[in-house]
Amino acid sequence: MKNKIFTTLFGIAVFFFILSFSIALPIYLRFFYYLHINGLSLPQKIGYSYEQIKCAYDEVLNYLTLPNMPFGTGVFAFTKSGAEHFADCKVLFNINLIALILSTITIIATFILIKLKKIKLCRPFNMNVAFISAVSIFLLIFAVAIFVMIDFSSAFTTFHHIFFPNKTNWVFDPNEMEIILALPEQFFLNCAILIGSSIFIFCLSIIIYQLVKRKKFYSKK
Repeated sequence: MKNKIFTTLFGIAVFFFILSFSIALPIYLRFFYYLHINGLSLPQKIGYSYEQIKCAYDEVLNYLTLPNMPFGTGVFAFTKSGAEHFADCKVLFNINLIALILSTITIIATFILIKLKKIKLCRPFNMNVAFISAVSIFLLIFAVAIFVMIDFSSAFTTFHHIFFPNKTNWVFDPNEMEIILALPEQFFLNCAILIGSSIFIFCLSIIIYQLVKRKKFYSKK
């Protein structure tokens, strides 16, 4: 018997797995930032060495991704309001990690139950639910990508207004919150490109796989 509840949960899990996994890439792959230090000539531009910039970034990321870590920015000065913004970021990072863990568990559990023939997923619109999830997130990210490509600065500002409503502590004075000097707009743009590329690859892989599988299925009839 087909299970609508598991079908819905699986579809939601696939959607959030693709999204949260892709967002996690620039967060946990720290070497991605390290490549930008010399790549964007940060030591020459801001007057700190490669090691000082790297250590400052590591200290910030330790705070954002690890429990019970104090906030710090290495040799860079920071303000109380700036530290409060990173505290808000930490909440979002934790939410993304929780979404990644829960979606992964749900996907694995669903596959196990299917393998044991305990459940059978529905096929809405006669399509695999993973296909529908992939198409949905692909269309969503495609719309966001167009907005980003047209005007990244406006997209960046809109993002902060959405995820940090009624707050202005994300607007930094580089003379007081020096860490922003080591986090130029180009780095965040490249993070967006990495996230978008990961989502595109995931979605395209699922879509192609399901279309090929569907074609083979109907060719046998």
